Amino acid sequence: MKRAFLLIGLILSASCGSYNSIDTFYNAHKNDNQVTAIRIPRFMLTLISGISPEMQSLVGNTKDLRYMRFPSATPARTQFLNNQMNGITGNSFIEVYRKNDDLKRNVVSIREKCNSVKEILIYNNDNLNGSFLYFNGDFDPVKVREMAKNNEFGKMGDGLIKQFNPETPGINQP
Repeated sequence: MKRAFLLIGLILSASCGSYNSIDTFYNAHKNDNQVTAIRIPRFMLTLISGISPEMQSLVGNTKDLRYMRFPSATPARTQFLNNQMNGITGNSFIEVYRKNDDLKRNVVSIREKCNSVKEILIYNNDNLNGSFLYFNGDFDPVKVREMAKNNEFGKMGDGLIKQFNPETPGINQP
């Protein structure tokens, strides 16, 4: 009986561990030096729907949206961040797109359930800066593949930075 409970506990922690690893990464790095971290609550998602028509259709089904940009100026740091992202996606995500150029990475990964995409994780690292864009919700897989093919996710990070720029009225600078 004890072995059964231990086995069930290990299975539950393993399944939850990969799901929460984006939380772990976000929380571990949001206070790092020169990091821009944006987590948009549901009620604010309407603000970013004006970035593009594609973004508007995607945002309508989003429950959680996060963006983070971080420095990655040394090869060791780049490798460390690449390894962390590989650990997050691991076996639980399906890679829709990947481009490797030495340590540079451009990866679009999704997590599916039935006939819909539940999570989208876009990771980019150019050996100077790294970034990820994360969506949690209920998305059309055909639309997601089309957006990945047309590199529309890459443009969204820039649009989020513009929307939530520290120069924006109402956001106080220290």
